[in-house]
Amino acid sequence: MDIRSLRYFIETARLSSFTQAAEALHVTQSTISKMVRQLEHEVGAPLLVRDGRRLTLTDTGAVVYARGEEMLATLRRLQLEVRDTQARQRGTLAIGIPPMINLLFTPVLKAFRERHPGIALALSEDTGQAIERQVAAGELELGMTVLPADATLALQAEPIASYPLYALAAAGTFQRSRRTLRLKELAALPLVLLKDDFALTRALRNAFAQAGITPAIAAQSGQWDWLVEMASVGIGVALVPEPFVHRLADERLHAVRIVEPALAWDVAHVWNGRYLSHAARAWLAVCQDVLGLKSPRGSPRPR
Repeated sequence: MDIRSLRYFIETARLSSFTQAAEALHVTQSTISKMVRQLEHEVGAPLLVRDGRRLTLTDTGAVVYARGEEMLATLRRLQLEVRDTQARQRGTLAIGIPPMINLLFTPVLKAFRERHPGIALALSEDTGQAIERQVAAGELELGMTVLPADATLALQAEPIASYPLYALAAAGTFQRSRRTLRLKELAALPLVLLKDDFALTRALRNAFAQAGITPAIAAQSGQWDWLVEMASVGIGVALVPEPFVHRLADERLHAVRIVEPALAWDVAHVWNGRYLSHAARAWLAVCQDVLGLKSPRGSPRPR
């Protein structure tokens, strides 16, 4: 069965007009008529009932129309997957990475560039919640955020890593020998947090609400280094993930782990759930190799 004839027939049936189908497909009306007749000859039965300007499907036509749409959809998917396969050799992958999370992925970036030098990575740095919205809207194919992601967005999430949170405060705020701090004790301390559009701040506010705590927020900023500087001079306590405690702490600061309950910095990949290109799967495979992550459920690892 000729695919072009099938496409012309489906467009004609969808629009109920040879003229409109010809305009939509940028061919002449006689070409459309010829292709539909050719398809009818191949099938061995009429597909359309021509009643003046009105077109209706015959019983056979209805079957060919329904199955033909499935065939064309499969063909479009095939073409897309072929292009994506080629894109593993060349192309662009758009990924959103929030501040600080990006520091975890330097080894992944290096390995990806070595394995897939023809794929350009378009890295977008923004807050976790902004990245979630961009991924849901299709502006980014992959993003990273701090869980839990926004439940109102159509996103799939796959955890990357989980690290405990520490309270970072000016030396003398806590007893020198202290190593832990109960979550409820934060209620009595001024806090310096990232702005509300950061996914970590969303997670912290959820934790405070669950614990019945109303935090005393002394200041908020979009810059991690400024939060740490404010903590170092005693303006408030900063809440920092474990991997960065040693990077940020110095003789002016004291870090204690938050417990009862422990708070975690749960980092995850998010995507819109509709489709993952081969370039995106290649990225996830490199993440798996470098960081020991699992491939997304239902997404076979590229070879």
